[in-house]
Amino acid sequence: MRVMEVRIFGTKGEMGAAAAAAGADRIREALAGGGEARIVMASAASQFEVVEALTVAPGIAWERVTLFHLDEYIGLSSTHPASFSKFLRDRFIAKLPRGLKGFHAIEGEREAAVECARIGELLAERAPEVAFIGVGENGHIAFNDPPADFETKAPYLVVELDEICRQQQVGEGWFPNLEAVPTHAMSMSVRQIMKAGRIVCTVPDERKAAAVQKAVGEMVSPEVPATILQEHNDCLLFLDETAASRLPR
Repeated sequence: MRVMEVRIFGTKGEMGAAAAAAGADRIREALAGGGEARIVMASAASQFEVVEALTVAPGIAWERVTLFHLDEYIGLSSTHPASFSKFLRDRFIAKLPRGLKGFHAIEGEREAAVECARIGELLAERAPEVAFIGVGENGHIAFNDPPADFETKAPYLVVELDEICRQQQVGEGWFPNLEAVPTHAMSMSVRQIMKAGRIVCTVPDERKAAAVQKAVGEMVSPEVPATILQEHNDCLLFLDETAASRLPR
């Protein structure tokens, strides 16, 4: 069993800067010689420091970079405060010195199956160079809650969110209560995430410590979706001290 590379930092700022640098390196490699790059980016509290650091990373021709959306709630408008496309536009795209070549957002108010097929077709043309992701309190990656579908070849799929996942969204302040959190979402599939050339997985906070412990130490299983990252040949796991508190040193 291959174990992902784990890097632990004293502060969230240090963690985010290091994760952004690791992703930026791969983006620059793809852009070298006039090429283009594709990236995937999560929209979550765990990514605040990563996104902030990435917007000021030097030497990246963002006008040759295309961004793909990792996941989005079904039924949520792009102007809702919890919308992931709003997160990416406000916290990332709007702060870049030059605009992106493209941003393929998942439109939450469209018919879900049709929307998954639409954006999936665009992504299927070529795998991204980098996927910036996190791990949920229930061990999910993207919105692939346990037990996750490890078999589907579809780039995007409709998923039902479990209560732990939905409660996390309340705890992070995105929604006022559990009833306000949508029950379903559109998510990049596990297989599609694993196609990225490099996976930069950033996980802060003590509330994620149990999930991190399982993701690193348990056998690969749909019951802990993040364990699949052990099988990727270039997955870097960035943790702060509290998220890493249950790992052996």
